[in-house]
This record gives sequence, C-alpha cells and structure tokens, in this order.
Amino acid sequence: NGRVMGVATGDMGVGRDGTPGPNFTPGVELHCRQLVVAEGCRGSLTRMLWQRFDLRRDCDVPTYGLGIKELWEVDPARHQPGKVVHSVGWPMDGKTYGGAFLYHFGANLVSVGFVVGLDYANPHLSPFEEFQRYKTHPAIRDTFQGGRRVAYGARALSEGGLQSIPRLTFPGGLLVGDTAGFLNVPKVKGTHTAMKSGMLAADAVADLLAQGAGPGAEAHAYPEALRQSWLWDELYRARNIRPSFHWGLWGGLLYSAVDYLVLGGRAPWTLRHRADHLALAAAADQAPIAYPKPDGVLTFDRLSSVFISNTNHEENQPCHLRLDDPRVAVEVNLARYDSPESRYCPAGVYEIVRDPDGANPRLQINAQNCLHCKTCDIKDPTQSITWAVPEGGGGPNYPNM
Repeated sequence: NGRVMGVATGDMGVGRDGTPGPNFTPGVELHCRQLVVAEGCRGSLTRMLWQRFDLRRDCDVPTYGLGIKELWEVDPARHQPGKVVHSVGWPMDGKTYGGAFLYHFGANLVSVGFVVGLDYANPHLSPFEEFQRYKTHPAIRDTFQGGRRVAYGARALSEGGLQSIPRLTFPGGLLVGDTAGFLNVPKVKGTHTAMKSGMLAADAVADLLAQGAGPGAEAHAYPEALRQSWLWDELYRARNIRPSFHWGLWGGLLYSAVDYLVLGGRAPWTLRHRADHLALAAAADQAPIAYPKPDGVLTFDRLSSVFISNTNHEENQPCHLRLDDPRVAVEVNLARYDSPESRYCPAGVYEIVRDPDGANPRLQINAQNCLHCKTCDIKDPTQSITWAVPEGGGGPNYPNM
C-alpha cells in the first residue's frame, strides 16, 4: 500500500546457481512502525527507496570519492603521536580531485589514506596505484622506513554535500548519516554529522510515536530539525567547495579560498554536481599512465593488499556483482574505455581474460576479493554493474581501521 513496514534479511545457504543448498536458511521479516535507514554510503536499501519514493527528485545527482587506506606499525623513532598531515593533488594531475591524510596514533600506529574523486576523466587512472605512488613522496616515505603494513581497506565516500541530500523521509521511515550524504567533504569528516542526524531522528520518531501515529506516517519534524541545527549550517557553508574542483586543482583552490575564507561559505549561489560515471572520457583521447612496479616494502600490489583486509566470501553463492548485460563489458567498456573497472576497483575484482591466442576477450569477476567499496556501482560508464548485498557475514574484516 505504498509504505515501508520493515526489512527482510537475506536468505542464507543459496548456491551459486540460485537454488537452496543443504544449509539453506530463509530470511526473516522484521516489522516496525518506523524504519531508520543508516546503511552508509551508496546503501542498497537506500537506492531502492530513492527509486520507489522518488526521493532524489528535487536534489542534485549524488557524487562520490573512493578512499583507500592502510594501517602501518612504524619505527617508534618515527612516530609522532597526534601528528596529522593533509595534502591535496600530488601525484595526480591538476584535473583530478583528490588528496591524502596521515594520522599518527596509538602504539606506533600510522593511518595513511588517499581519496580520489570519482568524477575523474582518464580511464587509465588507477586510484590504488595513485595511492601507492603517494607514499613515495620524500616528505612521506621516511615515515614508513623500518615499519610494516598491517591492514588495508577501501570504501566510497558521499561527496555531494548539501545539494545532493535527498528527501529524508518516506512513508514509514527516514534516512540518517552517510546514507543521506551528511559528510563534510572539505574536512573529510562525517561521524559527528551522522551522530547528530541520528539524535534528531530519534527525537522526531519518538514524538511521532508518542502522538499515536499509525503505520506509514512520516516524521516531517526530522528534516525541519536538521535545517535548524548546526549540521545544516556546516554543510551549507561547505557546499561549494567540492564542485568548484570541476575547474581543476588550482581553480578549485582559488575559488575555495574566496568562498570559504572571504565569504564564509555564504555565497549567494550554489554550484551544481554532475554524475561521476558521465565524466569518463574515451581511452583513445586520454594519456596512458605508466605506474611503477611495487617493491613489496613501501608499495604493494592489490592482491597482497586484499589478503591483509581479511576479506572472505562464501564461494558457493550467487555473484553479488551483477551485470545488466555481460556484452557491455567488452563491446563498450573494453572497446571505448579500455576496461576501466580493471583499474578503478581497489581489490582486483574485475579483469579481462582471453583465450591462449589472445582472442575472445571477456570480463571475469573475482567476487570473493570484493571490499564492498561499491566503486563499480558508481563509476561504471554505462551503469551496467550493480553491487548487491552478498550472503550475510561476507566481506572485509578490518582490525583497528
């Protein structure tokens, strides 16, 4: 009847061919009066809600970044507790949005990461390889001398900001946190905004239920409370920073300085976003990028990185990376874009394989490697790849990340 009444968990023990196996356990339905959706960036349920209730009708398209991160145990002599380093640009070209962070914390631990805006144009670009190159910068590499890498992971970031926030309520529920897009992009911070949205959502739902609202009601007080909070003001002030980098690194930095420091984020205009997958240019029109081979000490390959992410999936299950039309991977992605999924994926999930004579190219999906970053769902130029939820319990198991 046009309302959300709860959620259903996935079936367990389904075989690769889609038939129930010997350990099959059907999912269960969990009914509720209000569903609070907090499944993070590019959530699968959230995408269904966008479409079912047309929640994105009055906002900009969502835009994303890919964040890749490593955890290192470093030489105590090189550890500086509390030190924070942020950088922008290098080693990428001036047309591509991205930057890095480096945090010293805990017992000789350093968290190092690299974020690449997924609106980049060059299909030859590999975010993973750019991250490995970043660590070779003279100002960075000494930090890791004598250390060892202990963990690896990746995830997408919601970079749309204020103008990409969808309608937040629907009959029977609401969206909170990163699933709604409350990340402060310039600061790469979202925990505080996620917590605040959860607090305001809890107040709104409690008031709604206290009034005796029936199934399918909407907590309209929630978005109004958000607009009156510091969260909305913070995102409003930061709204133009990310889209200004469509003018390139230097144009974005210059504009951001004026907008944020001079105008205080209150410019009488709002810059708009464009869909990430539409930004990719034909491979023939872009310069190839020659990445150096990893040395296994400071820089690494993707498969050894996936190994230390503790990623695991039940192999006898339907592939959770679904192709609308398998022919597109070769006839469009390979022919026009030189198979960009083989580079933007930070886990080596996608690769083009051929017969021994080099003929019959086809896309091979190594779904067991998947880090659940959802980049393929975002960046695929024809939007032919859909990331679906795999069997419960599968995926990366990050320690201290």
